[in-house]
Amino acid sequence: MKVIAYKTPLVKAKDDLFQIIADAIPYLPERSFVVVASKIVSTCENRFVPKVTGERSEKHDLVRQEAELYIEPHSSKYDLMLTIHRNWMFVNAGLDESNADNQYILWPKDPQASVNAIWQFLREHYQVKEVGVTMSDSISIPLNWGVIGHAIAYCGFNPLKSYIGKQDLFGRPMKMEQVNIMQSITAAAVLEMGEGAESTPLGVVRDVSDVEFLDHVPTEAELASLHIELEDDAYAPILTRADWKKGGKRQ
Repeated sequence: MKVIAYKTPLVKAKDDLFQIIADAIPYLPERSFVVVASKIVSTCENRFVPKVTGERSEKHDLVRQEAELYIEPHSSKYDLMLTIHRNWMFVNAGLDESNADNQYILWPKDPQASVNAIWQFLREHYQVKEVGVTMSDSISIPLNWGVIGHAIAYCGFNPLKSYIGKQDLFGRPMKMEQVNIMQSITAAAVLEMGEGAESTPLGVVRDVSDVEFLDHVPTEAELASLHIELEDDAYAPILTRADWKKGGKRQ
């Protein structure tokens, strides 16, 4: 696997995302993956909310509007809100203040639609048939300090590699094992892209073995097959006992 992070000028509200990609990435070979930081997509969509008071309560109110489910901040010693947003569980529903120039910046309005559009653009602009796209954000791992990159949307490839039914080294059939291709590729790319002031919000990943590329945007059934309902998750004993509140969808 080879990963290259690409530098861009400072992205501003309502900039042309496709032009930013075209200017930054000079060449894209077949069977590559392009990882796009969610923050530049949000910036191009002008997904900013001005700070009025700057108080924590102001941010918490925005999180309640963004999240489908949330846990009140008083439950956290760090005054953070654990949330579920678009079937991802993470802190503050993607609401961020870093690199946002004294504003709050929200997730892209529809990450999947944005990734689908980027995939179409890459195929036409670079004249490639097999290409994958993911949109990255940061996420923390329970019981570990630090964040890693994770994908919040994908297009152009099968995101899972299944070992179900195959035998392990000792002939034992594997029953549940699947490798999450989209998360693995995105985490590797974000390691190179950085989390601060690097100005490298685009990454290209090449030479990934054993990936099934697809010639269509994900269907609803394909998207649904990737996600696990809260009650079916391996962490359900914890998740189902949490004091979740229903949020209000912000438009």
